[in-house]
Amino acid sequence: MITTANRIFVDPQYAETFEESFRHRARLVDDMPGFIRNLLLRPANPGDPYIVLTFWESRAHFEAWVRSPQFAQGHARSGTLPKEAFSAPNQLELHEVVLDSAQPDLPAEPRGAPFRPGH
Repeated sequence: MITTANRIFVDPQYAETFEESFRHRARLVDDMPGFIRNLLLRPANPGDPYIVLTFWESRAHFEAWVRSPQFAQGHARSGTLPKEAFSAPNQLELHEVVLDSAQPDLPAEPRGAPFRPGH
């Protein structure tokens, strides 16, 4: 299993609009093989980023999503907020799950090469 964390720095005056855009997202990822769930985490501290956290059965499933036409279509809709809504560039992180206390028998995700979006 892997997770992705997309850290998105949103100007506070656009916070409600940003959250609303996620409530009405395209939902194309929901039907992708290997997709488990998607969380939008609101920062508790001023200046911290929102985090879009996704869970995948494997890295191969996530990489198939990133290369899919559904990914391009879903992310085309994400450009509805103006550039000034974002106070810094987003930061995408990929994490390999080594241990899940809810699933103690889950095998650890094999260590993979660094993830480079677009490669």
